[in-house]
Amino acid sequence: MYFVDLIMSFLMSLLLLICVLVSVAFLTLLERKVLGYIQIRKGPNKVGIMGIPQPFCDAIKLFTKEQTYPLLSNYISYYFSPIFSLFLSLLVWMCMPMFIKLFSFNLGLLFFLCCTSLGVYTVMVAGWSSNSNYALLGGLRAVAQTISYEVSMALILLSFIFLIGSYNMMKFYDYQVYMWFILILLPMAMVWFIICLAETNRTPFDFAEGESELVSGFNVEYSSGGFALIFLAEYASILFMSMLFCVMFLGCDILSFQFYFKLMFISFMFIWARGTLPRFRYDKLMYLAWKCFLPFSLNYLLFIIGLKIMLFSFMLWINIS
Repeated sequence: MYFVDLIMSFLMSLLLLICVLVSVAFLTLLERKVLGYIQIRKGPNKVGIMGIPQPFCDAIKLFTKEQTYPLLSNYISYYFSPIFSLFLSLLVWMCMPMFIKLFSFNLGLLFFLCCTSLGVYTVMVAGWSSNSNYALLGGLRAVAQTISYEVSMALILLSFIFLIGSYNMMKFYDYQVYMWFILILLPMAMVWFIICLAETNRTPFDFAEGESELVSGFNVEYSSGGFALIFLAEYASILFMSMLFCVMFLGCDILSFQFYFKLMFISFMFIWARGTLPRFRYDKLMYLAWKCFLPFSLNYLLFIIGLKIMLFSFMLWINIS
């Protein structure tokens, strides 16, 4: 029986990862279409009906191209860092709060933090092993940016841990049956969305891939399959962050269609930000992280701890009286 459970868990995980990869393919199509209409032009519309098979054609093209690598690069780490990057982006999906108990993740939020922290190393190794000054500069920028915003992200998650009293993401469903958290924590939701933009290296915080001054940043030496894997990892992270936003702020009913419409809307907001906002200045990015978001998340953490203590004292007083 235990062996059957293992096989079922493996098959369900495989199914989840295949669905994520197909979603990533269509997210790229959605992005190109939306950016096209924002810039008053058509997106991909030649391949098939309305360009729907375009992502699969791009994938075939990228993976069948010749793999080139710099002669002076550290080949092993250069080759494996995109693979490891995609592996981490897909592994983090395992803590998705499924009602069918795919995995019993009582420490799901900690698992998410561990996976996102490990993602920094893949970018750093990709930039360093290319043995290119541009790639190294882009990698350093990405690492500094990700580490800075992870501090505020961890503090906001800690606020939620105090609020729901557990590391298990399923608790978000129990606490949001009657009212979504976004209604009482709107400022925190806005800050969390901005942190998600910075964590996934998206516009206006895409300093790791600042094409205009860094020639595509840390992935400048990657082509064909390696570039495609980095690209897939980035979009899988965007989808996961959108899913996490919906779980934390917009109700956690994974079994309803509404949840996936909300997820799609948050993903659309990532694209909308890219089509609308210009790139930030790097010193302003760091100022925002350390001078604005860190005090904000600390204050909210203290506020929620105080609120919980006050409610606990009130309940205790009612029971005694």
